Amino acid sequence: MRNKPTMLRSSQPLLYVLFALLLGSCGTKKNNEQEKDQVKASGTDWTLQMEDSGMEDYRAHWFLDGELAQIEHTDKGMAFSAGPTNLDDAHHAVLWTRESFAGDVKIRYDYTRLDSQIINVNILYIQATGTGEEGFDKDISQWNEARKVPAMSTYWKNMNLLHVSYAAFPMVNEDPTNDYIRIRRYPAPTVEEFRKTEIPPSYERTGLFLPGVSYQLTWVKTDKELSLSVVGDGREEYFSWDLSSAAPVREGRIGLRHMFTRSAAYRNIEIYTKMNTND
Repeated sequence: MRNKPTMLRSSQPLLYVLFALLLGSCGTKKNNEQEKDQVKASGTDWTLQMEDSGMEDYRAHWFLDGELAQIEHTDKGMAFSAGPTNLDDAHHAVLWTRESFAGDVKIRYDYTRLDSQIINVNILYIQATGTGEEGFDKDISQWNEARKVPAMSTYWKNMNLLHVSYAAFPMVNEDPTNDYIRIRRYPAPTVEEFRKTEIPPSYERTGLFLPGVSYQLTWVKTDKELSLSVVGDGREEYFSWDLSSAAPVREGRIGLRHMFTRSAAYRNIEIYTKMNTND
């Protein structure tokens, strides 16, 4: 486990100061029967496309952005750790599925946080493709070299995807209860445009994703909605986001991103798809 300093140093890059200002509170945690019913109703007619126990060589199903990440296989599953140095882009890391997934998608896995950080973010990338601009082919495996140093701006400027921050804390933070779950829709060519990528609500102070505790996460993404079920530590929580105002994301790879200093284990990973009825 890592436990790094939580205070911003004066030498830290201006870009990360801007991100810290952008990542403010704008909502509260919800848990209601309507959200619960939506998640459960999405459980039929799915086709299993990828299954990974997390106990075998990750390279069978994934490829890695970031040369300083560490991956081990433990009794908790695939233990994935970003680099240890805060605010150094080379210490970010992303695992991408080798397979691409089209249509509605359901993603399920057991998640155990291995760090005790109260800064920085875990991210799920849903159905990522490149923008198609020169150098950023829709097939992101065609420009892996550009992500050897996996700076976050390379992703939000040059990819179409849904971004979910969870087990997440502001980059400047001293409060261990100040976590959040938040989603964004990429791309955004500038920092100013990045401000507009968030899709409300932001769920604050969830009390979930505690270090060393295993949770089962189930994400269901359709054109109209993203839902999350979290089960573990004696709790069941349900969250949802209305996607109807955003351009739909309909195909691409799934990514697991850890910002510098963050680490977690993943086990019993399953990815399902079904054709979108709105096509």
